[in-house]
Amino acid sequence: MILKRMLPFSKELLERACQKGDIVIDATMGNGHDTRYLADLVGKDGQVFAFDVQKEAIEQTSNRLGEQYPYVHLIHDGHEKMAAHLPADAYGQISAAVFNLGYLPGGDKTVTTQAHTTIEAIKQLLDWLKPGGLIVLVIYHGHPEGKKEKEVLLDYCRSLHHEEVQVLSYQYMNIHNDPPFVVAIEKKLKS
Repeated sequence: MILKRMLPFSKELLERACQKGDIVIDATMGNGHDTRYLADLVGKDGQVFAFDVQKEAIEQTSNRLGEQYPYVHLIHDGHEKMAAHLPADAYGQISAAVFNLGYLPGGDKTVTTQAHTTIEAIKQLLDWLKPGGLIVLVIYHGHPEGKKEKEVLLDYCRSLHHEEVQVLSYQYMNIHNDPPFVVAIEKKLKS
């Protein structure tokens, strides 16, 4: 297939944005798949800050990582509070962040990401990203809260000033079962 599915496409974007030694964010840790992926991208000279509100996510990610990733910081808090957890020297140095919005796969489906906290996290990241940095949102909207979050997030992303960021939406248009899609926000390079 020539067209990439959503997760491979999001990973390709992250690969383009990240290099060894970079600082990156997993804003929705979940089961730790993206956390580990980012850790492998930035290597032992980089740093990964991963956030989740669910203790179960922290435990599953910690088990997935084992002892091999001392440069990964698992933070039991909402992504909207990320600035309070990041070291001051990371300001303006973050190369990428990823969000998988919705609920924890295999977890409590009543605990979902919310548009207002996701938007607050994006606002913080736009300050903390380095020029050319990237935010990747994988939006799962096949559930009632996801549909609400999707609409509010899309309105917010459309409102972002084009002189500061570029916003891309990558989605299937003829599939009718609410497939996930990707929104990428790239902070423009300073002129």
